[in-house]
Amino acid sequence: MTDKTPILMWFRRDLRLSDHAALTAACESGRPVIPVFIHDPLVAELGAAPKWRLGLGIGALADSLNARESRLVLRRGEDALTVLQELVTQTGASSVYWTRLYDPSSVSRDKKIKETLKDQGVEARSFGGHLMFEPWSVETKTGGYYKVYTPFWNSVKTTGVDTPRPAPKAIPAPQDWPESDKLDDWNMGAAMNRGADVVRPFVQLGEQAAQDRLAGFIADIVAGYKDTRDLPGVDGTSNLSENLALGEISPHQCWQAGERALEEGKQGAETFLKELVWREFAYHLMHHTPHMLDSNWREEWEAFPWRTDPDSDEVIAWKQGRTGIPFVDAAMRELYVSGRMHNRGRMIVASYLTKHLMTDWRIGQAWFEETLIDWDPASNAMGWQWTAGSGPDASPYFRVFNPETQLDKFDRDRAYVSRWIAEERGKPHSDALAFFDAIPRSWKLSPDCVYPDPVVTPADGRKRALDAYENRGF
Repeated sequence: MTDKTPILMWFRRDLRLSDHAALTAACESGRPVIPVFIHDPLVAELGAAPKWRLGLGIGALADSLNARESRLVLRRGEDALTVLQELVTQTGASSVYWTRLYDPSSVSRDKKIKETLKDQGVEARSFGGHLMFEPWSVETKTGGYYKVYTPFWNSVKTTGVDTPRPAPKAIPAPQDWPESDKLDDWNMGAAMNRGADVVRPFVQLGEQAAQDRLAGFIADIVAGYKDTRDLPGVDGTSNLSENLALGEISPHQCWQAGERALEEGKQGAETFLKELVWREFAYHLMHHTPHMLDSNWREEWEAFPWRTDPDSDEVIAWKQGRTGIPFVDAAMRELYVSGRMHNRGRMIVASYLTKHLMTDWRIGQAWFEETLIDWDPASNAMGWQWTAGSGPDASPYFRVFNPETQLDKFDRDRAYVSRWIAEERGKPHSDALAFFDAIPRSWKLSPDCVYPDPVVTPADGRKRALDAYENRGF
């Protein structure tokens, strides 16, 4: 007898229909498919900006499913396992499919769910798709994991990436649909307050927008990407991190487009492929050394005398984009207005916080976790530790980026600074003014404020950092 029991398709950070191994397998089974999203504690614990952006992504996925004569069932609960068990009972489903995640909290949750459902006679299957290479599938010649990026890149660059799958032609619907929460009732943007209206125009929402963004990048930007990616004042990057973080596009789709561009002679495409693998490397490390999310990857840094007060005057100035260092402040304001930050800016603000201000990288990591719409647990942790010097494949600890010479090199005409800093300018850019609409009113900042002197000058900060390193015997 043919099995016609429904499959629960549990969506998480895979908010797309194309190149979706779990969804494809469910649809090809010929059985009814019930798409589900669960608002569990791991969703509830997200920072303000990533939670708000996830809510938008869920809505876009629901619209895509509706267009395919399907729907997205929303459920909220304190335990995802309990929610799934309730849905199994209510729908008669005998299978649950999902795309794997790799952060320790998700792994622990999913392992328990898989074991429990199987013990209860329910098929539980996890699929790849969030990464091109499963973290346990890439090993050194001696059998260990890679701790340095370049050998990792050399190992995977010719491995071959799976060809992206098309979206299913049809998503078989069940005879009866279970009840669903209303997305608006989840109020996922509550913590954004008035900032949501400021950031929203910068969002490229949903699967189709992500595909359009990729196509535009490949057509117009990728050829010169090796150089333009470091220039924050020009549109020289893919901006796909926002969509990759929520799985609105797959890394396989990006890789295929990059490979095709490279074959067409667009040399910057190789750098783009390397950046995709940098993301993979972050997940590779998070899988093998999960302590990198909250502890110094290099144990010798545990005794380093970081400043740990998240509310010190210097840290508050950093958070507010009021350090008096234009490159740092422009990048922090870009974050508030757009929900993202240029990669060069991320390095500069991280270096300034951890080296000039001698502040624990985890304070910066937590702030990004609260404010980035493209927040990603592996990339965020590795990026901060790379800059601080405490992580794998780190920037040399003694490298202290000078934010003034970096500005001269990468924003020579000050296009970036002019776009994001309003104070003491005759006709400030609209994006610079938008910063004051996005920030908390309690900060009491306005375009009429005097731009501050540096809280720590580049020279003083560098000396302070190098003295600390020398005293610790680094």
